[in-house]
Amino acid sequence: MSTSPGLVAAPEAEVAARVRSALETVFGAVAETRADTTALLTRVAARGRRPATADLAGLRPGLHTRLARQDLVSGVGFVAAPGLLSDVPAWLEWWQSGGDGEVRPLLPDLDPEHSAYSDYTHWDWFALPRDTGRRAVAGPYVDYLCSDEYSLTLSAPVHVEGRFTGVAAADVYLRHFEAVVLPLLRALPGAAHLVNARGRVAASADPGHLAGSLTKGPDFAAALEQGRPGTWRGLRLIPCDGVPLVLVLDR
Repeated sequence: MSTSPGLVAAPEAEVAARVRSALETVFGAVAETRADTTALLTRVAARGRRPATADLAGLRPGLHTRLARQDLVSGVGFVAAPGLLSDVPAWLEWWQSGGDGEVRPLLPDLDPEHSAYSDYTHWDWFALPRDTGRRAVAGPYVDYLCSDEYSLTLSAPVHVEGRFTGVAAADVYLRHFEAVVLPLLRALPGAAHLVNARGRVAASADPGHLAGSLTKGPDFAAALEQGRPGTWRGLRLIPCDGVPLVLVLDR
């Protein structure tokens, strides 16, 4: 992959910046949830005991506020690392907006004997922050655990005293994300799509790369780490200014 600071034309730089701006509002909700969770778990640890699900109820006022305040956020919460809590092996302190605007808790069946979704640790929204220590954009995927909607999940790791304790995260329905970014992608003079660190297409104005499909070949994680525009076999790769998405265009 080659890089050049002067590679990006002004319209493409503007699109990358506006995608970043849209997602930073969601990552803002994730950051607030992470801060609340870190403070809560630190207080519990100072009492000399392990946290329990009842402790996580203290996150709810903030989660409800974020759902009411952020138009793009359809669900938000903290997902505990297995073994963190004293009373259950796994837990999602998760709240989401219903079609009527009412805020509801997610009450998933996490019993491994009954649920195919009991082990969430292999899903990108959990595994990427855990393994890299960085923010992640996962999907789009059909969110069978939460909403049955085609969604993106934005997440960040939560650490307490150097220990990974889980992830703070927020969901965005793909249809809402596309309403924001597709007009931007279609305005560019050529086929364009957005991918995450895994190469999963998050949104596309390119009929050759549909949302949810994989763009193979380039190392998108490396492009994000470098943070500079680059090229790969006829493609132009433009990181979205710190948000873990890459704008991909035909040269």
